Amino acid sequence: MAAEKPEKKKIKWKDKLRTKYRLVFMVDDTLEERLTFRLSRLNVFVALGTLTIVLIFLTSILIAFTPLREYIPGYTNVGLQKKLYQLQLKTDSIEKDLTRRDKFIQNLRDVINGKDLTEDIPINRDTLKHYGEIRIKRSAEDSLLRVDIENQGKYNLYKIESFETAGRKRSSIGRLLFFTPLKGIITNDYNPTTKHFGVDIVSKENEAIKAVLDGTVIFTNWTLETGYVVAIQHSENIVSIYKHNSAILKKVGDVVKAGDPVAIIGQTGELATGPHLHFELWNEGSPVNPKDYISF
Repeated sequence: MAAEKPEKKKIKWKDKLRTKYRLVFMVDDTLEERLTFRLSRLNVFVALGTLTIVLIFLTSILIAFTPLREYIPGYTNVGLQKKLYQLQLKTDSIEKDLTRRDKFIQNLRDVINGKDLTEDIPINRDTLKHYGEIRIKRSAEDSLLRVDIENQGKYNLYKIESFETAGRKRSSIGRLLFFTPLKGIITNDYNPTTKHFGVDIVSKENEAIKAVLDGTVIFTNWTLETGYVVAIQHSENIVSIYKHNSAILKKVGDVVKAGDPVAIIGQTGELATGPHLHFELWNEGSPVNPKDYISF
């Protein structure tokens, strides 16, 4: 009677995954073993899966945060949105400037024809913020006309006007529309009891300081206590004073318009405690609180 063949034991798939195999690297000529690895199918699957996930993660980061994503269909230029925003701001500023120029020309025609002036168009804050970026070229004829008109009344001060109120003459300073000399934070208010006859305004470094009204520059100099100082004579017997500047942009006798830069913010003088503007407003020889007439 023939011997019965032994039955092969079935190996479960879980055991197959844990079965160890030896990977040996040998020299072909001498059969010398150089490297030996003990591996199982489970170790190989885990290693390959981990490597695949890491590669996918690194590739996603590389595409998402580098300019390489521009080469993928559907993605736009990285800096396109920023450029569009800057162009929108410049377009808005140019539009507002053209509107003001048209209004200026219309008012000039009304003055020539003896008509009343129309009210000016207010400028939004965004336009004021980016107005310094606008560069408009003047024609040669326009420049010559400006120089001729400015030289005609270069050293003439404005005539003082007043009106009757309650039987007495009183300055009409309340009727004037002042331009804000500097956008910033007021750190020290007007206080005549401590001989602080103005307000201190803190703003960004190298910010331009602007004239509050049309007028004539009557003083530009440097003093030990207040550094570089500019004083401007306006109509209605009003004088505006700008102290602690780092630089002066005008000279005595220059005619300025409201909003024209006259100095650069600084901290010159012994009384300066940091970069700021000390602004004073005088009416008929007496100091007044600038906050009563100007919105800072």
